[in-house]
Amino acid sequence: MPRKGITGHDDWVLTEALATALVALEQLEPKHQPSAHMDDIRKMLANGKEPSAVSLHLAQAKCRLFPESDPLEIYREYGIGEEYG
Repeated sequence: MPRKGITGHDDWVLTEALATALVALEQLEPKHQPSAHMDDIRKMLANGKEPSAVSLHLAQAKCRLFPESDPLEIYREYGIGEEYG
């Protein structure tokens, strides 16, 4: 069976990268945030995905970027219950 895309899981890699980029950009001071690009990233993340899946990707990205933070608190911040923590 031929691979889809370059890696066979391109969509997953791109989703993880976009979620991580968005969470990182959100940490910038508002005057330094590229809001138009961030809106585009949100649109790209939402394209063809359930909102709960997008929230999960964003929460996981924030957990990776802030490993010292409480993961359950991060998941709650994104509206995810403890069943995912």
